[in-house]
Amino acid sequence: MATVTYLVSALIVLGVLIIVHEVGHFLMARRMGVGVEKFSIGFGPQLWSKKVGETEYRLALAPFGGYVKMVGDEEGEAEEGAPPADPEKAFNKKPVWRRMLIVAAGPTANLLFAALVFGAIYAWGITVPDTKIKTVLKDSPAQAAGLTQGDRIVSIDGKAVEDWSHLADTISTSPGKPLKLAVDRADGTKVEITVIPAPDKAKTIFGETVAVGRIGISPDETFKRYNPVEAVALGFRKTYEVSYLTLMVIVKIFQKVVPAETIGGPLMIFKIAGDQAQAGIIPLLMFMGVLSVNLGILNFLPIPILDGGHIVFFIIEGIIRKPVSLRAREIAQQVGLFLLISLMAFAFYNDITRFIADFSKK
Repeated sequence: MATVTYLVSALIVLGVLIIVHEVGHFLMARRMGVGVEKFSIGFGPQLWSKKVGETEYRLALAPFGGYVKMVGDEEGEAEEGAPPADPEKAFNKKPVWRRMLIVAAGPTANLLFAALVFGAIYAWGITVPDTKIKTVLKDSPAQAAGLTQGDRIVSIDGKAVEDWSHLADTISTSPGKPLKLAVDRADGTKVEITVIPAPDKAKTIFGETVAVGRIGISPDETFKRYNPVEAVALGFRKTYEVSYLTLMVIVKIFQKVVPAETIGGPLMIFKIAGDQAQAGIIPLLMFMGVLSVNLGILNFLPIPILDGGHIVFFIIEGIIRKPVSLRAREIAQQVGLFLLISLMAFAFYNDITRFIADFSKK
């Protein structure tokens, strides 16, 4: 039963994100006046198809991908006996800026989808750390200053504390600096307490050692719902944060700060999707949002065969006023395909290595 849960959860997550990506290309192509011959979810043998207007909608056996075949798309091969492409609807006859918008629409759709998913989660409600203190460590700066369990920190140095993240960041970036805290006590009284964060060392999510300040408190938790406007704003903010983190992970991998062994592939996606599904719908949706951001950012990378690689070709075409030579594009595509296959092989190797290591522990 657990195996079925993992499989179904992963297929749903991947299927939704692929559809979102391809719908982005599809809608923008239509908007830019380009005809769409095929809209396929998946690759390989056809499971189902239906033609509506000029477009054939297909569902294929392998769900790990999809494509939109446009009229006059140079990447697609003309079918034997097919009529010549209508120049008015041909992708390759449109101005460079229109083609760029069509290609960029796929990963952009993934980023927008992530923002909507995150926004829906915030509107539904999530459990968040509160500025109310749950515990005070013994012999800590907080205990020495007089902070106690149940105290709520409302401001630091006269500035209102927005949430626990704001409070923690302020303390973390102030080692050895006196901070004046305005505190609401459980009995209704208000006091001001000065505390000096003790210097300490901590590891970032990338494994780097940094100097931080600590006062020795942990937060209580509260369930919070946000109104639609706040939820949407927080959704876009979360998308930005995950996008930045994704880019930084890529940079840190090349800098050898983050081990390359952390790269995961489809097996890792299957495992995480199953774990999140068993934890509940909200964790699964959060994972889907994060994965959608990753898909969007990775597709924007300037690697031939990815959307970002096509955008680079269009930029060059706009500069030199003519398309990049077919030979140059073919070579670049082959290099991009080799890199992509190598990355997938390495990700599979990491997945299998982790699976064997986890199995050996049982």
